[in-house]
Amino acid sequence: MDTGTARRTGGVARTAAPGRQERGRGVLEGAFALLDALRRNGDEAGVTELALACGVPKGSVHRLLDQLVGVGAVERKGNRYRVGPQLYRLGQAWEPHPGLRPAARLPLQRLRAATGASVVLAVLREDMAITVSSVPGDLEPLLPVRDGIAFRLDTAAGKALRGPLRGGPVLDREDVMEGVCCAALPVRAPDGRTVAALAGMVPAGRGLDALARAVAEAGAAVTRALARGGRRTPVPTTALVP
Repeated sequence: MDTGTARRTGGVARTAAPGRQERGRGVLEGAFALLDALRRNGDEAGVTELALACGVPKGSVHRLLDQLVGVGAVERKGNRYRVGPQLYRLGQAWEPHPGLRPAARLPLQRLRAATGASVVLAVLREDMAITVSSVPGDLEPLLPVRDGIAFRLDTAAGKALRGPLRGGPVLDREDVMEGVCCAALPVRAPDGRTVAALAGMVPAGRGLDALARAVAEAGAAVTRALARGGRRTPVPTTALVP
């Protein structure tokens, strides 16, 4: 008998019924579908919107939301719902590379302050790039940048993630989105491995050479911070961008 799935009641070991396991898996899948729909919505959503987005009956959505509110994963405001603080805290515990996000915090802020660019730090997950740190810039609201956004690998940041580059940064001159230009470079660990890509995005018409140099300097600063162990450095007030 598989002791990992056994239950003991009155000294008798019993395996969980397959139907019960399937129901439990279905509840988890439904809950994560709702959380992802709330994330994609970006603000707040009602039961009807979420039911349509997930293809789940409204009654089931309401029950799942009540349970998620109970554990702090979702917040309720009237008849609207949004991602809750507990989910945020859990998400902050994920570290794609040891010390990467703390190491990148100040260099990203400085890059934004020096260039006005919208700045993202992305990591490779399967066939997508996922933003793990971001600082909004002059492209808001044309191109909002947020943590947790997934995008294709044919973008400048995606190309910088896919392997060693020779000959400098990846430049995007409105290739992916009209009105948006980008410079991206890989971020390397002290042992030379590519662990992320750093990209700065600016409105079309701005020179990309200066942006590429600034992105390279920021990436080098992240690598140096990783070599120091990614210690958390307080961000000076003067470096913060409203």
